[in-house]
Amino acid sequence: MTMKFRTRRTHKVTLALLVSGALAASGTAASATERQGNPWVGGWEAGMTAGGPGFSERTVRMVVHTTVAGQKVRLRLSNKYGSAPLVIGAVNVAVRTSGGSVAARTRHKVTFHGATGAVVPAGGELRSDAVDFTTAADEDLLVSVYLPKRTGPATFHSVARDTSYVSTTGDHTADTGTQDYPRTTSSWYFLDGLEVLNPRARGTLVAFGDSITDGFASSPGTDTRWPDDLARRLAAQPGGSHLGVVNAGISGNRLLTDPPAAEPELGVSGSERFAHDALGAPQVRSVILLEGINDIGNNAGPDGKPLTARDLIDGYRALIAKAHAAHVRIYGGTLLPYKDAAYTNTKGGPYYTASGDAIRQKVNHWILTSHAFDGTIDFAKAVADPSDPLKLRTAYDSGDHLHPNSMGDQAMANAIDLTQLH
Repeated sequence: MTMKFRTRRTHKVTLALLVSGALAASGTAASATERQGNPWVGGWEAGMTAGGPGFSERTVRMVVHTTVAGQKVRLRLSNKYGSAPLVIGAVNVAVRTSGGSVAARTRHKVTFHGATGAVVPAGGELRSDAVDFTTAADEDLLVSVYLPKRTGPATFHSVARDTSYVSTTGDHTADTGTQDYPRTTSSWYFLDGLEVLNPRARGTLVAFGDSITDGFASSPGTDTRWPDDLARRLAAQPGGSHLGVVNAGISGNRLLTDPPAAEPELGVSGSERFAHDALGAPQVRSVILLEGINDIGNNAGPDGKPLTARDLIDGYRALIAKAHAAHVRIYGGTLLPYKDAAYTNTKGGPYYTASGDAIRQKVNHWILTSHAFDGTIDFAKAVADPSDPLKLRTAYDSGDHLHPNSMGDQAMANAIDLTQLH
């Protein structure tokens, strides 16, 4: 069994669930009264960053892949990194047939306090009204957002591993096809999450991490990131899944430090965004944490100093404390082997070094033996080459010796003991 659990004596982790705030620019958490009997869970999420392109009088159509069934949906729009109010002209949600085309009679208008348009304050977020829209687990939806005014640089998610569609001038949210969507990209814009109404659901599981969780090397358009595979495993159980699984991975993200100013799309540090991206998910029940390899590869310690194993361990302890304060379970995943990784760090040096890997091994040993987490998942063992555990198994290597391919992602999902996630 690859996930190990212990009984906590001094800190009882309850199954009371923290939910994200009600419709608000502040993004603050809901009160205990609001949480009672709340049937909304996370069906999809994208970690937001700064640095996206701007739009004006364009409609953006994006693929959203659900992980849990529901009777209604609602959307979260984000202007977290915007410097001016974001004007939303219209929003539609529909079931996808193929490409950017929608299934007949599944198209629904999305409203905000009853209005078809809205304004999201700079630095803020907005949750839509509930939409009567039945969705299945493992289903592709299309969300179309009309942006009638200049947006400025978009709050976005750079590495979608799926296709988004950008229209010609005007509101094309109601279009059934893509004849007026001549341009495509591989990012999501302003769309932070999709929540699902499911009275039987028991909460949301958040996969939190960097490019390996983001699915950087998974096959585009196939939804084969390891959190997707985990969601399918949960859904295949007798009675189906009662957990929404959302992906809060951001490619290039670090646990302890922000990225260089020239690369805002890598996201603020995991330590900073954890409260919003993980603990702010609706009805969050548990978090799987897999982050730290970019800190190691860039030798990026706090305050510009070289990284130590203790730095990462202290960072993990801080996130564990935040999760437990919110009555949320947190599971630690071991950092994957990355020998001969085909990257250079921000200083132009090799991403893989023997000293860096020594830090990785110390950190992994601590994850597996410290009992600080509520459970551990030995992702590293699941994908390592048996003949050289410092390397990814060839069948699981995307070719850059750092990121697993879709087969490797499946192996990671298979390493999780599902019985401990209920």
